[in-house]
Parts: sequence; C-alpha cells; structure tokens
Amino acid sequence: MTNVTIGFIGYGNMAQGLVQGLIASGTVKPEQIFACAAHYDKLLKNTADSGVQPMKTSLDVVHHSDIIVLAVKPNLIETVVSPIKKELKKKVVVSVAVNYPFDRYEEILEAGTHHISTIPNTPVAVREGILVCENKHSLTEEEKELFIHIFSPVALLEWVDTKQLSIAGTLSGCTPAFTAIYMEALADAAVKHGLPRGSAYRLAAQVLSGTGKLYLSTGEHPGQLKDAVCSPGGTTIKGVASLEKDGFRGCVIGAIDAIEG
Repeated sequence: MTNVTIGFIGYGNMAQGLVQGLIASGTVKPEQIFACAAHYDKLLKNTADSGVQPMKTSLDVVHHSDIIVLAVKPNLIETVVSPIKKELKKKVVVSVAVNYPFDRYEEILEAGTHHISTIPNTPVAVREGILVCENKHSLTEEEKELFIHIFSPVALLEWVDTKQLSIAGTLSGCTPAFTAIYMEALADAAVKHGLPRGSAYRLAAQVLSGTGKLYLSTGEHPGQLKDAVCSPGGTTIKGVASLEKDGFRGCVIGAIDAIEG
C-alpha cells in the first residue's frame, strides 16, 4: 500500500468524506492521494489541511494515480471521462456516482477498462460508512482484493446485483438525512422535557449508533431488539404504540417510495 496512489476526479463532499476516512484509517497517506476539481482555488482550500495533492487537470490526476475515483455528478460523467478515457484504460476506475452502473460505463469507457460502480454514504468520513458495490465489474481478482483492502476500513462493503443498486444506494445514501431528522426530533422531545440540548443530541446519537452496532454484532431481527426493551405495560411499549398510531413505519416506507418511485 505504500506505493499505491489514489486520484479523485471531483472533490465535493463525498470525495472529501472518503479521503478523510481513508487517511484516518491509515490505509494510505495524504501524499498518496491526488485530486482535481472544477474550481482550482476552492480545491486548494479544501486540500490545504489534509495534505492531499491538488492537481489542475484530470489528466494530471490520472498520470499520478493507480486508482481513479470518479466523484462528479452523474450528468457530468461522460463529459469528464471523454478526454481521458484512453489513459483510464491503464488504471482501476472506481465510480461513486449514483445510478451509473457497469453497463453504462461500458458505453463510454474504452473497451477493456477495469472499473467498478459503487455508492458510498457520508459516514465514510468517520470510518462508519457503507459502500454499496455492484457485483458486475471488470476488476481482476488482484484488483478486487486491493479495492477491498483500501475501502473496507472506512465502510461496510455490501455487494448487490445491478437491479438492486438503486434501492441499496437509496437505503444507505439518502437515509443519513432521515436519521439526522429522527435524531433531531428525539433531542427536541428531550429538550421539551428539560434535558440540555447538548446532552440530548449526544444521547440520541449514541442510541442510534449503538443500536446499529448491536444488530451488526448479534444479527438479531430488529423486532427482537425492540421486544427486548418493551416490558409488558412498560413505558417503552407505550411509546411504540404511539409511533404505530401515528404511522411511523408507513412514513419511513413512503420516504423511500418517494425516491425510488
């Protein structure tokens, strides 16, 4: 890993989050990471504290990097790829663009380019993210092992079929916003009943983090985790009943439907 270099074409919030997580994991050093963006002055500011190497052009990034992360908006992918696709053929290309699967890249990349499509979420910045990975890719076994070695320290790698890429990306990529709203609502309720704001946010955040880790550790059905807290006639089941009466589950499902619909 001391010799592997990673280049980011596009350096928005998601790219910066990935870089932050990668550096924190110790898998790569800042000087092994190169980046370019549409606005060079802004790029200089965004890379100043991290030690990431700012480049003026995408071609510069490609020349310095073994692995290329395409981190621009989906509608810009073809425009960005077109002038550098010959050079990309010699690299490992990792896409983090939403709704841009393998077959779509096959139409715009040079034949024989080794690439994989993924969808990350923002908690990669603190090494607690998700990276949804399309099962269909053109990486060699050695390249796939390298990919896993680099990104597994910052995210749960979830491999899905192409037809599942959209919903898996929605579930992992959009719901941090929903979860933040839920966390804020929990804290608001606690503040309403006298708990200081800082304590309320910390407690709510830890509950969300801890419950998720409890599931990942035990594999128990979420219903079992709920039942373990709901004593007969107790306080928790009263709160659960209130959520059900107000259509909590339906609202959550409806939010996903609104995105996927």
